[in-house]
Amino acid sequence: MLTAKDIMTKEIITVTPETEIVKAAKLLLEHHINGLPVVDREGSLKGIICQEDLIDQQKKLPLPSFFILLDSVIPLHSYKKMEKTVQKMAAITVQDAMTRDPITVGPETPLEDIASLMVKHAIHTLPVLDKDKMVGIIGKEDILRTIMSGNGK
Repeated sequence: MLTAKDIMTKEIITVTPETEIVKAAKLLLEHHINGLPVVDREGSLKGIICQEDLIDQQKKLPLPSFFILLDSVIPLHSYKKMEKTVQKMAAITVQDAMTRDPITVGPETPLEDIASLMVKHAIHTLPVLDKDKMVGIIGKEDILRTIMSGNGK
């Protein structure tokens, strides 16, 4: 049975929370990858920045829905959620647009579990951690390459 360590990419391209969004976008495009792990100075995983996070910056700001009852304004959407949306749209650095606390897998996680996680959570990039140390990264392309080579069975 194939596991994360068999299909992961070991040469990991990372960014820091202070990296400018433009630089992260260039790295994603230059290396034809969907996501970059965001690490602090000690190398600890803090989040992940994906193409989807950068595309989020281009969407229109949803106007909050509300209704008035007895002269009180009652919101139908969470202000916190709207604040998060605005923060992502206005991001200049990775820390404002990244997904914090990303889903991760261990080196021994079976291929089937990795594929299930990606589908269930609609994610394209999974960091591989061994005792809180990042040892690799798996993208959907890694899974497809494994399946196409006949090793996925």
